[in-house]
Amino acid sequence: MRVGLGYDSHRFDESRPLRLGGVVVPDHPGLGGHSDGDAVTHAVIDALLGAAGLGSIGDLFPDTDPDLEGADSLEMLRGAVREVEAVNYQVVNVDVTVVTEAPRIGPHAGAMAARLSEVLHVPPAAVSVRGKSNEGMGWVGAGEGLAVLAVALLDAIRDLDTLHATIRSGG
Repeated sequence: MRVGLGYDSHRFDESRPLRLGGVVVPDHPGLGGHSDGDAVTHAVIDALLGAAGLGSIGDLFPDTDPDLEGADSLEMLRGAVREVEAVNYQVVNVDVTVVTEAPRIGPHAGAMAARLSEVLHVPPAAVSVRGKSNEGMGWVGAGEGLAVLAVALLDAIRDLDTLHATIRSGG
């Protein structure tokens, strides 16, 4: 088993929709970034790649790649999962903490866990998403943006046939 820690942060950007964990959060400014700015998904990607010893999101998806401008971060996560599985690991679970003053994460956490779980090939119960306040401190507390921490647990794939059957069945 291997554990990885991911982190991402972005400033809010009024010109974009807010996308977190593949879910559009209404009535709040989005996040700046080269892709769609989904800091939750980016932190999960970093956690997976770190656990598998595959570097970072910037190694696999450089922000200098024009093909990734505005890219869907869930598609990037699919690519990261393929890389992890190619080195004989599978996701066991993922734990995500979104540090922000607003928006409230709780009302959207279940939908985020469901979207992420589909791509990670795990049941929704294996993905935890929650929000925490920064109690008004620093740039997050001032409402300039948000930060995300993610932890991923991987295990060696013992039975590739079972893994592929699980993927095909949507489990």
